[in-house]
Amino acid sequence: MPAATVADCVVENIGQLLTMDPSSDNPADSGDPVAGLGLVINAAVAMAGGRVVWTGHQEELGQQVDISAAERIDAAGNAVIPGLIDCHTHLVFAGSRAGEFARRLDGQSYEEILAAGGGIHATVEATRQAGVETLTSLALERLDTFLSLGVTCVEAKSGYGLDPEAELKILQASAEAGRRHPVEVVNTFLGAHTVPRRLRSQRARYLDLVVEEMLPRVAEAGLASFCDVFCDQGAFSVDEARRVLEAGLRHGLRPKLHAEQLSRSGACELAAELGAVSADHLEKIDDTGAGRLADSGTVAVLLPGATYFLGRKDYAPGRLLCQAGCRVAVSTDFNPGSCMSENLPLMLNLACLQNGLFPREALLGATRHAAAALGEEQRLGALLPGYQADLVILDSADYRNVIYHFGINPVSRVIKRGRLVYSNPSSRAERSSNSSSSVPRSPRP
Repeated sequence: MPAATVADCVVENIGQLLTMDPSSDNPADSGDPVAGLGLVINAAVAMAGGRVVWTGHQEELGQQVDISAAERIDAAGNAVIPGLIDCHTHLVFAGSRAGEFARRLDGQSYEEILAAGGGIHATVEATRQAGVETLTSLALERLDTFLSLGVTCVEAKSGYGLDPEAELKILQASAEAGRRHPVEVVNTFLGAHTVPRRLRSQRARYLDLVVEEMLPRVAEAGLASFCDVFCDQGAFSVDEARRVLEAGLRHGLRPKLHAEQLSRSGACELAAELGAVSADHLEKIDDTGAGRLADSGTVAVLLPGATYFLGRKDYAPGRLLCQAGCRVAVSTDFNPGSCMSENLPLMLNLACLQNGLFPREALLGATRHAAAALGEEQRLGALLPGYQADLVILDSADYRNVIYHFGINPVSRVIKRGRLVYSNPSSRAERSSNSSSSVPRSPRP
């Protein structure tokens, strides 16, 4: 009798499979090295219609699933993990700040660079001057890099336009890039990133513009799922952030916050009060703030690359957040000023060495918990029946090499929605192949 479940694609001969099954959580034993990972040895994954339909041991595959017409992909004993999720990026911008980076290393302060026309305002000016197609093309190139490193979903913030037309243009570009690329793009409106230079002395007027014009237009166009505010010293106050985020809620945009990066501002309490999906950065958070995030269910997002790139030492207290009971995610904060890197695996290494996470916590932070930071924990971030079939075949038999073997590309192949979309030409699988492969080597087949 044929199996009831029919697969159209199968990945088999998996040495280690991380399903991220929530039932494998073990909060009573924080020292359990595989708690929450849903580790299956000698495994297979069956997919149909872009979703996972079965996971289990290799020897049970033919008994549980009809694979007679399925595309069969041999993992050759390598490890398989869910597609990585980068839940905090500034994907769309124009211009480069490489010169600013060099000046900063030469001893110039950010304030001096800003006064000379650099800093965020330089990015705003370059982005305003670029057209939608140019910004889309730049975003597509960056998504190529993300995908090659195993990232199958990114959040993309606006915030480098700071006027209605430019903010809409950024969101249009990221949405269009997501339509053209295998990597899924989730948009966030960040009009309250900073006050633009021309309105520096008219702060209230700019906030009116964000609340009364930008937010309604973004919502009407359906260009964002979330509303974010940079709530910190030198940015926007807690009261200003509350006004923007409550307006976002009225327009159907769920709140997020850049919180506690530069000072203990009370932003995490605001995140908890409003039921924010995530609070990101958190370098200055304390026990009280961590407890509030844990109680509210707001995901704590660590961005160690930004701390590193800025040459700071005050990494967010990841161990504190985990012990408080927070779901902790890890992201790149990809942006031109404070973390010019799409390398999420590298951020996992930093999160362990500098934020105090255990390897299993870092991996959860780029899969299941990162999905929660996008409100998608029931669809993304795990390899379980019903979840979207996004997975990465590593170029290693040991999943821990994603973190341990840093600075290299750990990816062999990437599958998005049950379709093979990328193969790393430098991986062992590709080097050992003796036939001309139909596997796409470019992220955009």
